[in-house]
Amino acid sequence: MLTKKGAATRQRIVEAMAAEIRERGINAVTLEDVGQRSGTGKSQLFHYFPDGKEQLLLAVAQWEADRVIEDQQPHLGQLTSWAAWRRWRDVVVDRYRRQGVHCPLGVLITEVGRHTPAAQAVTRQLLAQWQHEVQVGIEQMQDSGRVSRRVDPRRTAGAVIAAIQGGVTILMSTGSAEHLEAALDLCLDHLRDYR
Repeated sequence: MLTKKGAATRQRIVEAMAAEIRERGINAVTLEDVGQRSGTGKSQLFHYFPDGKEQLLLAVAQWEADRVIEDQQPHLGQLTSWAAWRRWRDVVVDRYRRQGVHCPLGVLITEVGRHTPAAQAVTRQLLAQWQHEVQVGIEQMQDSGRVSRRVDPRRTAGAVIAAIQGGVTILMSTGSAEHLEAALDLCLDHLRDYR
């Protein structure tokens, strides 16, 4: 169990690593860079992350995964009108546009997650929670008669999350949020117009 000061130091290291990945990409970041940015020495880095860079990357993934959901609240938890869905859509697009081409979580999913069961578990947990939140919103819209009962909430929510992730992947490759916006808009149009 970490002391309050130890937990703060560990968190400072995680946030420094995330910031370095955002600015320079995962391949350019060294533990020395993280130590300098967080104001910690190598011995402190290995005290909190004895397995080194991969363990630190996993901690960054968990922190970033938690932030994905937090950054979308309260909108994600209140998808009960078309105006609410639009606000949520705008928050999602804005978050990733501000984040730019270096997404620590995206990097973890594409680079580390393929080879690390722990990173895959973080990704699965995030996607399941995110999909569930969207599914609940669809079900609430069905209950109020705004979305057809013929829409499968679970599958549609999965498609929405896949559309977001696809758009984010393209954004990371091109620097443009155009595909993310188009994918989300088409998903919302589908929900609205499904008969």
